[in-house]
Amino acid sequence: LFLKMCAFYFSLLARMSTKCKTSPLDIVFVIDSSRSVRPFEFETMRRFMIDIIHNLDVGFNATRVGVIQYSSQVQNVFSLKSFFTRAEMEKAINSIVPLAQGTMTGLAIQYTMNVAFTTQEGARPLHKKVPRVAVIVTDGRPQDRVTDVAAQARAAGIEIYAVGVQRADMSSLRAMASPPLEEHVFLVESFDLIQQFGKQFQDKLCVIDACADGKHGCEHQCVSSHGSYSCRCWTGYQLNQDKKTCSKCKAGHIDLVMVIDGSKSVRPQNFELVKQFVNQIVDFLDVSPHGTRVGLVQYSSRVRTEFPLNKFTTAADVKKAVQRVQYMEKGTMTGLALKHMLEHSFSETEGARPLSQNVPRIGLVFTDGRSQDDISEWARRAKESGITMFAVGVGKAVEEELREIASEPVEQHFSYSADFNTMTHIVDNLKLNICPANLVFLGLINTAFLQLVDHGAC
Repeated sequence: LFLKMCAFYFSLLARMSTKCKTSPLDIVFVIDSSRSVRPFEFETMRRFMIDIIHNLDVGFNATRVGVIQYSSQVQNVFSLKSFFTRAEMEKAINSIVPLAQGTMTGLAIQYTMNVAFTTQEGARPLHKKVPRVAVIVTDGRPQDRVTDVAAQARAAGIEIYAVGVQRADMSSLRAMASPPLEEHVFLVESFDLIQQFGKQFQDKLCVIDACADGKHGCEHQCVSSHGSYSCRCWTGYQLNQDKKTCSKCKAGHIDLVMVIDGSKSVRPQNFELVKQFVNQIVDFLDVSPHGTRVGLVQYSSRVRTEFPLNKFTTAADVKKAVQRVQYMEKGTMTGLALKHMLEHSFSETEGARPLSQNVPRIGLVFTDGRSQDDISEWARRAKESGITMFAVGVGKAVEEELREIASEPVEQHFSYSADFNTMTHIVDNLKLNICPANLVFLGLINTAFLQLVDHGAC
C-alpha cells in the first residue's frame, strides 16, 4: 500500500510539473489565416495553440487566453474574458473557419493593441502588472506596414513573440518582435515542425516569475529569466556595482566615430533624419577633451571626414556641425568607408587617444542598403585592431552585412529598423550598449535591449 501511495504521489507530481507555474499572464494568439496557409497547415496551427494552452495554468485568476485570426480582415475568435477552461478554449479553436484572404498583419497588431488587450475584453488593468503577451504566427510577408504599429504595441506594454513558418519574412518578424530579438523571433522551417517547436516555445512562457514576489530590490526594473532575475535601469541610467540600484548614465571616456551612409538611396529627407539620429546619440554623450570624443564620416561612392575626433570639445558644437553636413548622394562604398575609418579616423593625428591609454574605440556604421564593394576585409581588420563595431541598418540594409560588421556578441552590436521614421528604438539600444563603455571590455555590459519608442523624435 505504501509503494502504491508513493507511485501515485510521484505520478501526480509529474503531471503537475507539466503545467506552467508562472504568475498569471494575459496571452493572445494572433494567427495568420491568409489564403497562402493551406488547410493542413492551418490544422497544425490549431494544434500548436492547443498544445501550449494545455500546458498553461488557465483560469479567471490565473492565465487568460484570447485568439485572433487575420487575413485581409481581423476576426476575434475568443477574447480574454470568454473562457477560463482548456476544454472551452480547445472547442473554440477547433471551430475556427479560416478567412483565406490577404495578409494584413499590421491591421491585426492594431486590433490586438486597441481591442484584444483592453479591460473590456478581459485584460487585467495595467496597475495589476499582469504581463500582456501576444504570439503572432505567420507564414508570409505582410501586405501592410508593421513597424510603426508593432512599436506602438510594445510601447503600450505588450510583449510580442513573432513566429514565422516556412515562407515568413525574417525582417518583418524582427520588426514586430520585442527585444531581445533572439528570445522573441522564431523561424520554423516547416509546418511539420511547428508542434515540435511548440514544446520549446512553451518553456519560454512556463518559467517562474522571479520578480513576482517583489523582494528583488531592483530600483527601476526587474527582469525575470529562467527562474532567476536581473535588474535593469531606465534609459539614461546605468546599473551600479551592486547590480540593483541605478545612476545617471553618461558614456565614459570613449573615442566614437560615426560612419553614415550618404548614398542616393537614402534620399534628402531621410538624410535629415539620419542627422537627427546622430544628434540623439550625441545628446547622451559626455563630450569633452578628456571624456568622449566624437568624429563623423560620410560615405557614398567616396568617403569624406566631416569632422575628426579632435575637432570639437562640446556636445553643442558637435550637434551644430552635424546639422551643417551636406548630403553626398551617390553610391554605397561601405568597404571603402571602413578602410577610411580604420586608417584615418582612429589615428592619433585625427584625435584618437593612444592605445596605451586604454580608451575604448567605438565605430558606428549606418547604412540603408547593400554595399557596392567588399566589406569583409576591412570589417575584420577594424575589429582586430580593437575597435568595437556597431552596425545600424535601415530599410533595405542587408542583415548578413550588418552582422559581418558588428562585433561579438553580434546580437548586441547590430540593430535594424524597417523605416527611417522609427529609428528611435535603435538609439535606446546604442545608449544601453555604449553607456557602460569601460565595462564592455571587462565583460560586464548590460545585455538588455530596451524598446522605448518616442514617435515624436523624428
